[in-house]
Amino acid sequence: QVQLVESGGGLVQAGGSLRLSCVASESIFSMGWYRQAPGKPRELVAAITIGGIINYADAVKGRFTISRDNVKRAVYLEMNSLKPEDTAVYYCSGRRDLASPYYWGQGTQVTVSS
Repeated sequence: QVQLVESGGGLVQAGGSLRLSCVASESIFSMGWYRQAPGKPRELVAAITIGGIINYADAVKGRFTISRDNVKRAVYLEMNSLKPEDTAVYYCSGRRDLASPYYWGQGTQVTVSS
């Protein structure tokens, strides 16, 4: 079982910035961030492989930056130019490999006020 521990999040005004961090209990192939707003399904925000291949959702391209530190087994999400529609619970995710299931962090609330 992979443990994922998140930190960061909170309340920010529109146009502001926040940084999320997540540390895994072991080195894993893919780490990323998903989010879920009330009444909506969980959706991918960004993901990065251990080799540095990155995938972003169209809604966050140019505003959010994902990075990871393989030595620290950590993944980060720098969120800039935040919008009210970015309000959601953000979950750290991880997979040992492409055939393994997703592991999830406990979630952290991000609220963007207008």
